[in-house]
Amino acid sequence: MKPFLSFATRHFIPAIVLALLMGTGAAQARVNVVTLPGRDSVLLTIYNSVDLTMVTETRHLTFRQGVNKLEFSWANTLIDPTSAELRARPHADAVEVIDVRFPPRAPNTLEWHVKSEFAGEVVVEIRYFTSGISWSADYVAEAARDEKSMALAGAVRVTNNSGEDYENAKVRLVVGTVRLVEEIAQLAREQDKWKDEKKAMSKRLEENVVLGAQLYGLADAMGRSKSNFGLAKEILKESVSEYFLYTVEGRDTIPNGWSKRMPSFRAADVPIASYYKFEREHWGDAVMRFYRFTNSVAAHLGQEPLPDGAVQAFRVAGEDRSYAYVGRTAVKYIPLGEQVDLELGADLEVQVKPVLMNWEKLELRFDNEGNVGGWTTRETWQFEVRNSKDIDAVVDIRRTLPGDWSLSTTTAYEKVDATKVKFVFALKPREQRVFTYELTTRLGTAANR
Repeated sequence: MKPFLSFATRHFIPAIVLALLMGTGAAQARVNVVTLPGRDSVLLTIYNSVDLTMVTETRHLTFRQGVNKLEFSWANTLIDPTSAELRARPHADAVEVIDVRFPPRAPNTLEWHVKSEFAGEVVVEIRYFTSGISWSADYVAEAARDEKSMALAGAVRVTNNSGEDYENAKVRLVVGTVRLVEEIAQLAREQDKWKDEKKAMSKRLEENVVLGAQLYGLADAMGRSKSNFGLAKEILKESVSEYFLYTVEGRDTIPNGWSKRMPSFRAADVPIASYYKFEREHWGDAVMRFYRFTNSVAAHLGQEPLPDGAVQAFRVAGEDRSYAYVGRTAVKYIPLGEQVDLELGADLEVQVKPVLMNWEKLELRFDNEGNVGGWTTRETWQFEVRNSKDIDAVVDIRRTLPGDWSLSTTTAYEKVDATKVKFVFALKPREQRVFTYELTTRLGTAANR
């Protein structure tokens, strides 16, 4: 927290300003500004579906017995003042917020009128929403030389453009969809209009209290102490079911205008399979390379779902454990227990060569006017599958079969759906396979027989 300045000068500092106001008159109170201690702690709960962050901070304040005025100023930040809340902990029963005021001739400022039943030090918690803070995840996969296992490291990148520095902050990251009554950034930028918008401000306070209850309730449900705030207890279960919370270990300082990349986990010896896919409708004649793994405890993962993000993949290339770059890809949100295929691009060392060996049209059918109304085709296909790598490879070949079809082959296959089948081969290093199938397709009236 930056040093506190007089009311006349502090509007030029891009920081939140808190001042404990003593005295009886409003004008006198603004002169008697005292320096308050910095934050004892700060927690950033950052949502990824909207531009929204909930800030929870604690401070030690000294109250006198009776009514105290606490001023909150947010000049040059993207804080939503309609969401600002204050509560004492402990001594919650002895300290009560009577009301919240937006004083005239004091833009970017609100006053809490706090009644304390005793004089002395109190720990207060201040919570509010801000925009301008975002997060994204990224991963680094380091495969062993035989590509049967990998080390997977995850990190999160937090970017702060909120106008405020957050020192020694605990960071929580939330995946889920949030509905805002109004965008937080828009509320923050409307500060200069509030002189003529007191009624609009009251309406926003009423509307955003529901959203605040939901989001504050989520934070409480994930390990915080429960509060008596609004509708939080009623919406608690619904809120928890709609979101998933990630907590980044440790604390870090996130200055305004900076991005911080923080490690979130590292898992060693994650079993993987070198998986290759061939499907002309998607990739033409290319064979695409994948690392396949499962987000499970058995795979040395599975402690939590993994958020979507970018993946950089490397492979140990030599005895000196030098790394070769394999490729870059992206993954979507990975639930617990889900199998994942990391797409790493085309691989020329695994080849699939389909050859049409024979094609004929049979069983022509004619309608009453002599036009062709149906027919049958028969195709014979030969596939050559080659693994030129020095490691094992699993090759997945998929074929789309339109119409009323039947397949004749001595090679095992799996029906994916009504129009698609797949052949899967586990190939040893330098191994080659050849297989054939005969496809019969009935079209038009021939399909009705």
